[in-house]
Amino acid sequence: MNRDEFPDRIDGPGTDESCWARWLPDQGWPRWAPDPSWREVAVCAAHPDDEVLGAGGVLALLAAAGVAVHLVAVTDGEASHPGSTVLSPADLAALRAEETGRALAALGVAGRTTRLRLPDSALTEREGDVTAALAAAVAGADAVLSTWTGDAHPDHEVVGRAALAAARAAAVPVWQFPVWAWHWAEPGDPRVPWDRARLVRLPSAARAAKRTAVDCFASQVRPLGPAAADRAVLLPEVLAHFDRDVEVLLCAGDEAIG
Repeated sequence: MNRDEFPDRIDGPGTDESCWARWLPDQGWPRWAPDPSWREVAVCAAHPDDEVLGAGGVLALLAAAGVAVHLVAVTDGEASHPGSTVLSPADLAALRAEETGRALAALGVAGRTTRLRLPDSALTEREGDVTAALAAAVAGADAVLSTWTGDAHPDHEVVGRAALAAARAAAVPVWQFPVWAWHWAEPGDPRVPWDRARLVRLPSAARAAKRTAVDCFASQVRPLGPAAADRAVLLPEVLAHFDRDVEVLLCAGDEAIG
């Protein structure tokens, strides 16, 4: 993720996690759980770490249920630190792929990974390519998870739209996970389709596995070096949104969400 490309609402001060902690327990959303008939779920992520931040607990639950995960990594996240004094974009891409492997192992996930290697922070100009690639990648999946079409990061939204189209073409259900919305939105925010929310309760083991998996992304949660260009992307106040005992998925109905 390139912070220089962020819309103002993502680069703003954000909503403190204590606000969400007070609000989420009072929501009577339907519960989500894996379908016992599923064999494989395709997970479409714009950047390495999106799938773990937004749905790491869900991935752990899928693994525990014996469901294979096909991770479709649309970019390698090479633009997370433009101007880095420590790592080149190619080095970052390789490192983030390694971090993803360690994170999936921490979640107990078994399955395969497809790396599309499309340009980080430039998916808006490549939406047709993303849509075509995801249509092929999700073939044979029993369900699709993806970043949300309304998350305010352009790459997340492109992947969300492409995944939605792919899932509909394959006639399989699709759920989308917010990532940056937890930062810029507020409880009850009308920009988020809460009527489509599904609550995922995370057992203590799944929550602990997610915490370990998030920490695997050292390139994002800790500085690469002392220079400003090497600062951490995911600050503690942002990471707090992903250390809950619940996750939220947005059910995609007959119309595009977001």
